[in-house]
Amino acid sequence: MATEPDPDRLRALEARLHQAKGKPEVKPTETARGFSQGEVAWRMVIELATGILLGSAIGYGLDVLFGTLPVLLIIFSLFGFAAGIKTMLGTAKELGRKTGKAGQDEGN
Repeated sequence: MATEPDPDRLRALEARLHQAKGKPEVKPTETARGFSQGEVAWRMVIELATGILLGSAIGYGLDVLFGTLPVLLIIFSLFGFAAGIKTMLGTAKELGRKTGKAGQDEGN
């Protein structure tokens, strides 16, 4: 009967070992709300891709409707790109605020 290691006990052991050695405890790189940096990066990539795809779909639909195939597709693709960039910047700003708050809380 094999028992699996308890992650909480392992983290506590690592913290005690680091404390005994006199080294500061190493925490994994995380952003606000405990999301890893990789998860945040994927969120931003998905936001950008979604903006481009939605803009392209709207442009293509309007082109088919009005019979002006490449014109509105290109214009709305650029609008979708701009919307995706704006959404990414908003996400980065929000995470920066939350991370800054967490840093200020730790300093007090």
